[in-house]
Amino acid sequence: MIEYDDRAEAGMHLLGELESMEFESKPLVLAIPNGGLPVASEIARGLGADLDVIIVRKLQIPGNPEAGFGALTSFGSVILNDILVRQMALNKSDIEAAVDKTESQIERRRNAFGGLVGKHNPKNREVILVDDGLASGYTMLAAIESVSRENPRRVIVAVPTSPGSAASRVERAADALICPRVETRRVFAVANAYANWYDVPDKEAKEILGQFRS
Repeated sequence: MIEYDDRAEAGMHLLGELESMEFESKPLVLAIPNGGLPVASEIARGLGADLDVIIVRKLQIPGNPEAGFGALTSFGSVILNDILVRQMALNKSDIEAAVDKTESQIERRRNAFGGLVGKHNPKNREVILVDDGLASGYTMLAAIESVSRENPRRVIVAVPTSPGSAASRVERAADALICPRVETRRVFAVANAYANWYDVPDKEAKEILGQFRS
């Protein structure tokens, strides 16, 4: 099974597969920060594409911040797990309070990039969503749904690694999925696909995005 030296090498692998696809115009690469940016930058540079980010944050269940009943994205889309909302008997005020809190979190993430995000609109664009890997896949599903509401031409997901369950989930939601390493073993971690793994700091993420703003 393929192992990547780092996120940049993973991006080059994905680029190789994306180069075999036909694009009608300059694509828009949207990275899920921070880990998706080093991967996405290689793709955007190789394709001559635009690069931006989409920030996704879960809507926290009241009293249980580790769990979520939906997601909010930096495009302003609210994606709810309607079944869970009903099971938890969450009312309108519960949902609005969670959205307000999550909007503040997203705004802080935006500020960390110093005004470098949100420069490109997905409307009528061929969009490539990129992360350094899928875990459950639900963050990517929220990104797909959010971008789809902006009326893109198509949505392609490109990730270096994923468990089989998440890959199947995402493949059904996107127009295409590129994932060279799909694992079937029960215990999965994105980090296992990389020889050199670390949490990408805000400074590095900002520098990468800044290279596409000059």
